Amino acid sequence: MGALHKGHLALIRQAVQENTHVYVSIYVNPTQFGVNEDLGSYPQTLPTDLQQLRALTAEYWDNDSVGQITSVFTPKTRDMYPGLKPTSEVDGHGSFVTITPLSSMLEGASRPVFFRGVATVCMKLFNIVQPDRVYFGQKDIQQTYVIQRMVDDFHLDTQVRVVPTVREKDGLAMSSRNEYLGKRRRKVATVLIRALRAVRTEFINGVTGREELLSAAHRVVDEELAKQTALPPTWRSLFEVDYFSLADPMRLTELDTVTPAHGAVLSGAIKMLPVEEAQENEDLGTGDGKITVRLIDNLRLELPSFLRKSSLQKAVTPDL
Repeated sequence: MGALHKGHLALIRQAVQENTHVYVSIYVNPTQFGVNEDLGSYPQTLPTDLQQLRALTAEYWDNDSVGQITSVFTPKTRDMYPGLKPTSEVDGHGSFVTITPLSSMLEGASRPVFFRGVATVCMKLFNIVQPDRVYFGQKDIQQTYVIQRMVDDFHLDTQVRVVPTVREKDGLAMSSRNEYLGKRRRKVATVLIRALRAVRTEFINGVTGREELLSAAHRVVDEELAKQTALPPTWRSLFEVDYFSLADPMRLTELDTVTPAHGAVLSGAIKMLPVEEAQENEDLGTGDGKITVRLIDNLRLELPSFLRKSSLQKAVTPDL
């Protein structure tokens, strides 16, 4: 999608380590944006992206033990959709790949055409490039499940590789949409990872029930929202919680109880609302603080190795 950051570069670095030739695609795909989403304002920074890729290529140029970036594919929409003009309507016409029920859960419930667009454009890219391996970031965890299901169900001859999320020092997951936040909303946006980490702490301390675990996340967001609401409009950053999910790590279906032996995928999404009232000369980010910014993140709930054989696990794991 472009607007490259360290998270994208981590994918490329992993690919360079595991392949002789690495192809990078940069394309803002219109079919994964809903009718009222931010396609028109999505950051497109191709010159800067190419500059970063040149620097990364130079970094590995004299290293014979790794591969190289062989090509950067930057197609136009008429190349990717040569037939009907792409549509963002749920019931719109076109040739699409739909992966259900994965595409209608979690992110798909809020963005009904998103995964249809992702699966469609990835199928096109895979057909064009014929890659041995493809690389995705864990931040978009549901996307990796959708792509893996598509690869399996359509017998595509490629391996899906998932690279850990790259974070800022304060924990915020790197994302191209962070450019929208500006300084004020950027500080509050860490509430999502703080909420997820609070759940993880409860899990490590022995809590396994869904309600008890997710209540830890809601305590964090409720406390932050109360704090922001008490501030004047020129200082506060309001947000809404879209969802918190506690899902099976194999099927991504919701869990009532987490079995420590198997763990869970903990994920969430929030919407950073537009800035109500700007301060003079305030850094509001791309879009001048007027765009709602939807942020997603996730963690794997797993016990540390020294706890995996503990009495806790024995108490909640059934005999096989």
